[in-house]
Amino acid sequence: MSGPLALADRLAEVAEVAERYAADTDRAAAFPVDTLAALRRTGLLGLLVPAAHGGLGGSVRELVTAAQTLGRSDMSVGMIFAMHCQQSAALVHHGGARLRKELLPRVAAGELYLASVTTETGTGGHLLSARSPLVETDGALEFDRFAPIVTGGTHADGFLITMRGPGQDATADEVSLVYAHRDQVEITPSGDWQPMGMRASHSVALRLTGRVPAHQVVGEQGRFHRIAAEVFGPLAHTGWSAVWLGTAAGALSRVLRLLRSPAGRERFDLSSELLLTRLSRARQRLDTVHALLQQTLRTLESGQDLSVPARQLQLNALKITAAEECHAAVDDLVTALGLRHGYLQDSPTRLERALRDLRSAALNYSNDRLHLADGRLALRDQGVGFA
Repeated sequence: MSGPLALADRLAEVAEVAERYAADTDRAAAFPVDTLAALRRTGLLGLLVPAAHGGLGGSVRELVTAAQTLGRSDMSVGMIFAMHCQQSAALVHHGGARLRKELLPRVAAGELYLASVTTETGTGGHLLSARSPLVETDGALEFDRFAPIVTGGTHADGFLITMRGPGQDATADEVSLVYAHRDQVEITPSGDWQPMGMRASHSVALRLTGRVPAHQVVGEQGRFHRIAAEVFGPLAHTGWSAVWLGTAAGALSRVLRLLRSPAGRERFDLSSELLLTRLSRARQRLDTVHALLQQTLRTLESGQDLSVPARQLQLNALKITAAEECHAAVDDLVTALGLRHGYLQDSPTRLERALRDLRSAALNYSNDRLHLADGRLALRDQGVGFA
């Protein structure tokens, strides 16, 4: 992407809007409608849509660049964007020809913001199991699905929904992914959204009921595990990690600018060994995440089989490490700056908001669940090879 509509130009426009409204949307726990409008206007919703369908034809590396940039301005916006791109990539790589023709030009045009419906009561957040079944009737598919968390769901134009495959014999691990347009769904929000952080993500509980034609199944019936392995998992872990890194890097940048300002030089002792050590540790944490993110990108770009244990372990390590280290880096900075500029909401460093937002990272597909999976993967890699 080059010329007047290069990726950097598009991102700068969206980031400016995100910065302008971030404090208000956080305070009100309100979805960033103005920033979504900017994402539509700039064509960034079509970042991963091929040029043949009118999109920007971007790569995973460009997704990471975009996610990191938006994360610096507002972590909620970064996550909303990264998750939308994950959904659009599923359509690109696993949607049938008819569905791609119907949807991808509209995604590219900014008409379709996509929400992910994968959480379900009773599955414990396990992505590869589903309890609510699809029901086949007269060549169509009916669904009735409750999801306790749907990021941006009340503002989405379309939904990708995990369901148990149709048929009485389908088991919980025979999961299908189905697309539903907003006008094909009856949406019933449930409860209020008042979280500690990530407040602008507006991830309310929704009940979705509807009926869609059979060609709106994405991939093969009951074979969502393939989409999860090839698209959902890799793009989630790289996209999310990039957002978290951007949020923490933005926090560190604001801290350093404060410390080097005339007012900061008067307030802080820049020769303090304690201060310098804490700045060093924060930077070390972010450099570690950045290095692992770049190495994981190289693994994805190689086209190698991601099911190999060493590569699965690398992807999971990226998510776990980014979640832990980005939060820890901002926590270090809060301690380093103290009450006025580390803890209060009106500080220009915005550390208080960054810390609240990043606390969600370890819970967003739980690190504990990934550690359990990694323990099993480690047993299969007795030679301890690396991706």
